[in-house]
Amino acid sequence: MSIFLLCSCGMKLSAKDEAIRYLNKYKYLDAEIMKELDENVDNEDFTDEQKEQYKDILTRQYSDMRFDVVNEEYVDDQAIITVKVVVYDLYKVQEDANDYLNSHQDEFMTDGEYDKNLFLNYKLDKMEEQKDTIDYEINIELEKDDKGNWVVQQLSDEDLEKLHGIYEG
Repeated sequence: MSIFLLCSCGMKLSAKDEAIRYLNKYKYLDAEIMKELDENVDNEDFTDEQKEQYKDILTRQYSDMRFDVVNEEYVDDQAIITVKVVVYDLYKVQEDANDYLNSHQDEFMTDGEYDKNLFLNYKLDKMEEQKDTIDYEINIELEKDDKGNWVVQQLSDEDLEKLHGIYEG
């Protein structure tokens, strides 16, 4: 009987539960998240094949992400939920790839000129192979709407970089 009452009374999610729901949209590849991913990848200066590979890398990043709520702060109708996320360390891969480029420039030449696509293919392959993870703390800010529901505010660029594993921390 109590389960029925909980389900039928339209209980509002707590700020913590709403933050978890938001992160699960990434983890479980929600249609809205995938649409944003497609739009962002389409804006990259990649070949079609590179775009598909990059999308696969980020899809894996999202679905393999782990997270735990570590703190909750509330002030009136605002909340900050601090979450530790564990993601693949793609920042390190990019730095290592750039270092490799600097010391092996001849491997990324075509007809005596630098070939950006050769390097991008190398870097994307390394990102795809990455198994090392890193953990970050992100702050998810929420505000109550006029109906009393918690609404996640736009994440900062820094926190989005952390979700993508590309934050220079």
